[in-house]
Amino acid sequence: MSPPHPQDWLERPLHDASGPGEWPFTRGIYPTMYGGKLWTMRQYAVFGTAEETNDRFHHLLDAGQTGLSVAFDLPTQMGYDSDHRIAEGEVGRAGVAIDSVDDLERLFHGIPLDKVSTSMTINSTAAILLAMYVTVGDEQNVPRDKLQGTLQNDILKEYIARGTYIYPPEPSLRLSADIIRFTAGAKMSFNPISISGYHMREAGATAVQELAFTFANALEYVRRALSVGVSVDDVGPRLSFFFAAYTDLFEEIAKFRAGRRLWARLMKEKFNAGDAASRLRFHTQTGGATLTAQQPLNNVVRVAVQAMAAVLGGTQSLHTNSYDEALALPTELSATLALRTQQLLAHETGVPDIVDPLGGSWYVEALTDKLEAAARALVEEVEAGGGSVKAIERGLFQEAIARSAYEQQREIEDGKQVVVGVNEYVTEERAAPIPAPDYSRLADQQRRRLRELREKREAGSVTRTLAALDAAARESSAPLMELILEAVRARATLGEISDVLRGAWGTYDPR
Repeated sequence: MSPPHPQDWLERPLHDASGPGEWPFTRGIYPTMYGGKLWTMRQYAVFGTAEETNDRFHHLLDAGQTGLSVAFDLPTQMGYDSDHRIAEGEVGRAGVAIDSVDDLERLFHGIPLDKVSTSMTINSTAAILLAMYVTVGDEQNVPRDKLQGTLQNDILKEYIARGTYIYPPEPSLRLSADIIRFTAGAKMSFNPISISGYHMREAGATAVQELAFTFANALEYVRRALSVGVSVDDVGPRLSFFFAAYTDLFEEIAKFRAGRRLWARLMKEKFNAGDAASRLRFHTQTGGATLTAQQPLNNVVRVAVQAMAAVLGGTQSLHTNSYDEALALPTELSATLALRTQQLLAHETGVPDIVDPLGGSWYVEALTDKLEAAARALVEEVEAGGGSVKAIERGLFQEAIARSAYEQQREIEDGKQVVVGVNEYVTEERAAPIPAPDYSRLADQQRRRLRELREKREAGSVTRTLAALDAAARESSAPLMELILEAVRARATLGEISDVLRGAWGTYDPR
């Protein structure tokens, strides 16, 4: 996409004369934005055991963090208990291992769930983790309408860019929609889905593709929610989005502005949604794929610029990456510095005092227009082809992202795109080694806990609840969340519940 020229904007001034908080929300979804409330500082915590992650949560809360974000290990994401042969070598490596509701209680021990908002990056097994979270809240005597947070629950992007899917698309979408139905019915202060462009961007998508493919998926989720009886004006305010912030400062700011406007227009045009249901509320994470193992301290600067882009673009929630994440799990020091980056931005720069401070810039306004037009064209291409599921089956998303990733990598290797410390200003500096956890010990501990759980629980209750879930899953439209909740309460494990659904629905083979 060619860069805008001053004349692009000067020839059509006041193209969007709306103010902050006014539809289509180009300048922000609230009239005062951060003048009324700062964005939520929500740092992602990644550790092998629930106890270690709990320790990091307490440390970050004590350091001023205002929301929690949980990463789960691959077996948890893929629906396998830690003692399954497929889990061998992966327990606790990409996040915390959760096999039962008792593990989740350890994760949030001493953290009042009615006071802290929690985001959970989980998709295929999202219903099980939500049921566990609700159960922990029940056992803390926290009313369900006081539970706050966000469940990722975005299975479509797993087929496109990330790969942690289990079931075929149709039953997976049924489960996603049932989560939306359950949270709406329980009046939970919980976003039941966070439609994610972040992982597609990390896989190589451009800024335009990130917006367009995310919104194409979001339209599919809205339709699925309507199909289970949730109105557009009920589901719309419950939708959350998740975007990346990369280092091209102006492109990222314009991307967020264009995204707000495009989503508002799509919701109005396709569903006649009201203003509240048309607001684009989103979490941002700085670009993990932009972090370099070479000269890792350069990442401090990258993250600061990316965080600035997110805030100038009007994010509601922000995670800033630690500078050492290209090397290993973040140390306590680097995680604290990442949080301090947000706090410095909030309290020392004056940036939060002004709503949409770059609004009116010929460049930012023209770039906003260009990004919106290009993203809309891609959304309409997907819609004309039958929607996201059809596009996934045709490989449209996957092929487009693969081409973009290839072109970006070729530009880096050819030196056309400079990455400081990688293809320019290179030194022989070696990063200091960072000790890794003892993953074998973590896995042994999880396996021991599973043995103890299975010995002490009431086996008959587990069998009955799993049988009821199996029967409902084999019906075409029976509600599932309540039955998953009963199984979790009976201390059925994540793997056992997932196996029931695998048996009923099968697994997805992209071939």
